[in-house]
Amino acid sequence: MRFTRLILGILVVLAALWIIVGEQMAGASGDAVVNARVVTLRADTAGRIEMPNRLLGSHVEIGEGIASVDDALVDVIRLNDLRMERAFLDAEAGRIEADLAESGAILEGLKTRGETFHARRLEEVRTRLSHARARLALLEERGAVDAGEQRVVDAVDPGQDRLPAEPVLFELALDHARERVEVLEIALAAAEAGVFLGDGYNDAPNSEQYAVVLEGEIAGLQASLTETRQRAEAVDARIEREEVRVNTLRGGQIESPVRGLLWTVLQSDGVTVQRGDPVMTLVDCASVMVTVPVSENVYNRLEIGQEARVRLNGSSEVLDATISRLAGSGAATVYEHLAVAPSQQHLERYDVALTVPALRDAGNEGCLIGRTGRAFFDERPFDWLRGF
Repeated sequence: MRFTRLILGILVVLAALWIIVGEQMAGASGDAVVNARVVTLRADTAGRIEMPNRLLGSHVEIGEGIASVDDALVDVIRLNDLRMERAFLDAEAGRIEADLAESGAILEGLKTRGETFHARRLEEVRTRLSHARARLALLEERGAVDAGEQRVVDAVDPGQDRLPAEPVLFELALDHARERVEVLEIALAAAEAGVFLGDGYNDAPNSEQYAVVLEGEIAGLQASLTETRQRAEAVDARIEREEVRVNTLRGGQIESPVRGLLWTVLQSDGVTVQRGDPVMTLVDCASVMVTVPVSENVYNRLEIGQEARVRLNGSSEVLDATISRLAGSGAATVYEHLAVAPSQQHLERYDVALTVPALRDAGNEGCLIGRTGRAFFDERPFDWLRGF
């Protein structure tokens, strides 16, 4: 019995020693802190800043306007010059359009006059040809005439087209009548084709000739109008680019690029800022991490990508984590753009950064910046009990 008790006592002592040593030798850290990257918002332009009153730590969404800058002294001379040039082009286009409308009306009138002239000239030539054919037929039916019947010839051919020394003979009168018929037939064929031979030097009436000239002028006006409109389109493009530039210089909304928390306010409402001046800082909740200091012995056993666990103080939940960065000792520079700066004791140890998906996926509700806890890198004897 005594031997059994001795054996059991030894086993209990060994188990206690194993638990104590296992708990103490397991890789663990103290003062683990939930941290995240900080985004600094700067003024895009110089001007007067307006910021609504917001509590520090309030949530902001991506694209949410949280401040605005307005520069009332922005240079708009170039924009005004371009707008004036555009107005001049509009006036020029209006003048050309008025000239086109007036020239078109004149052209329609000339075409109407030309059509009237063409119709009446054809009617005239057909009438003269009809009478000439009738006279020719009469002469061909009568045959030769004597002197006493010369008045008949004079009646048929008054003699206005005869030469002064031309004898009055029947043959000549008959030949002249045939000539008149042939000439009128040629004139009629030309008139039906749109060519008029009556004047001897004009193949078209004055109205039609002027209409041809006016059509050329209208074509030139249309080309000028097209050119003016294309120049106006080019000026519109330049005005659009200049408006973008002026609006950029004038300022506008400062929008949040991240979903997170309002961390610090660096300017006051109503002050004048210069381009590039910092306005405020935001915590990016999508970049939540846990930063922990560890001893040199633990640090040298860690590797990037190694699994770890984190438990926040005040919570019994153990969160899975992964080592994402091993910064070593004195890692003050890696905290320049993080929300929570390290303590002096932290910098005297070795810095490790952990990625905790459960905190990152929780969104703003899980953006527990500043919460503390512990991180564990090895299995411990009481882990099975802690699970309960």
